[in-house]
Formats: sequence, C-alpha cells, structure tokens
Amino acid sequence: MQNSPDSPPPTLLERIRSKITSGELEPGNPLSEVSLAQEFDVSRTPIREVLKQLQLEGLIEIRPKVGTFIREPNRREIVELFQLKEVLEGLAAALMARRGPCPELDQLEEIVAASEVSSNAGDTDTYASQVQDFHQTLVDGADNNKLVEQYSRLMNQLAYFRLVRKTLNHPGRAVDSSREHRQILTMIQDKDPFGAETTMRAHVFASTQELLVPQTRTTLSLERDS
Repeated sequence: MQNSPDSPPPTLLERIRSKITSGELEPGNPLSEVSLAQEFDVSRTPIREVLKQLQLEGLIEIRPKVGTFIREPNRREIVELFQLKEVLEGLAAALMARRGPCPELDQLEEIVAASEVSSNAGDTDTYASQVQDFHQTLVDGADNNKLVEQYSRLMNQLAYFRLVRKTLNHPGRAVDSSREHRQILTMIQDKDPFGAETTMRAHVFASTQELLVPQTRTTLSLERDS
C-alpha cells in the first residue's frame, strides 16, 4: 500500500526493507554495503545498522567473511508464520465485524470490487497489490493498535508480497482468492464476528496450501527441513 501524501517519508530501513519484501530483490541475491550506500546517498555506517536490523527480522543473512544475502524462509518457518497470520487476521476480521460501519469497511468494499475485475481479467500484477491492500485494510479496520503492531512485524518477516506473487502463478488461484475475499467482506458487513473469523482463517489456510504445493499436496506437517 502506498503512503498517503501526508505520511512521513520512509526511513532508510523502510526503503531497504521494501526492496526485499516487494520482491525487487530476489532470495539468494547478495547485498552490497557499498552499492546500497551509493544508491541511497549515505555512508556505509547507517547501511550496516539497517542490515543488522534486517538480519534480526529474518530478511537477510550476514555470513562473516562471505557477504550479505537475501534470505528466504524455509518450509517450516513459512508454515509457522502463516499460522500466526491466520490467527491475527482471523481476529482482525472478527473485530472489524463487531465495529459495524467504518471508513475501512468502505475501503474494503472498493478493494474487493476492483480486485474482482483484476482477477477475472488475469491481471495478477494488479491483483497482487490489491491482495496486500485488502489484508492491511482489514487489519487496520480492527481498530486495535497492538494487533497492527504485531501484524506489521509478522508481515515484514514473511515478505508477504513476494509470496503472494508466487501463489498467483497457480492457475485459478487469483479467482478463488477473490471469491474468498468477497465472502469475508460479506461476513463483516453482516456483523457476524464468528463467520468473519472462520472464513478469514480458512482463506489464509488455503493460501498456505497453495504456497506449499510444490513441496506437498496432502499435508502441512511441520517436518524439519533436511
């Protein structure tokens, strides 16, 4: 989601993090302190501090005497992160349903309507951005600052946009996802907290299955990677 005109300019950390989470920098790619310092017109000192923070967030891996690389979560980590995502977004949907009419609900309806057009047209690039807007708007609509805070940390670690693009390569997934969004919206509009949470959690679980299709088609067990 783009910053509004009144939003403060993104920090150096946010700008570099965005290059990773958006998929602009692919997993496994090296990160050069010198190149980043030149790109953002800063010294290498703040770049080092940013990289330390990104390593704590699990987005990069710093290998002593080797280099710094974009990190991709392994299968177990993805499952665990999506389990947390399922809980947080399910809670957000329930809280938003309890609120009733609010600005975020109007925004959510607009996003769903626009994303239905994109998904039916096969415009996965536009739809991927709309998916991100849908989930963030839903969490914002919960009107719970602590939930928003925890969700932001989770999404940074998950590099969600990159993973969304991966699942949308599967035939029919964009249309299915759009239909699930409409069902969630309907539950929220009907002020049905239980239905909204259940439908939201089922949607996240379906997305997890799609993401892990290359590794398994039958289960989401937490087997440790070899």
